[in-house]
Amino acid sequence: MGIQDIIEGKKQWRAHMARVKALPPDYQIVYKELQRYYFKVGPVDLHDGPLLSGIVDFFEEGVAAGKGVLELIGNDVAAFADDLIKDSRTYAEVYQESISGEPGTAEK
Repeated sequence: MGIQDIIEGKKQWRAHMARVKALPPDYQIVYKELQRYYFKVGPVDLHDGPLLSGIVDFFEEGVAAGKGVLELIGNDVAAFADDLIKDSRTYAEVYQESISGEPGTAEK
């Protein structure tokens, strides 16, 4: 990864976070909790995939429709978060495999 890639990545991240900051406060709170959760246990391809930007797109549509964030995603934020990554390989699975010594043995 060259310096240009790093600079471009930072520009994209700043633009992404500017979109988050433009959301209403309740949406920002839920987004930040989702982001924290995904950074901790989320999908291995989180940084390369469309998950976080897709959530912002979805939230922007909810704001445009005049819906509150819980009206949009439901009252169980954890279930919403888990449902989005149910078919993705997670860091938690990678860790479980590393301590068991066998790839692909982590249960879902």
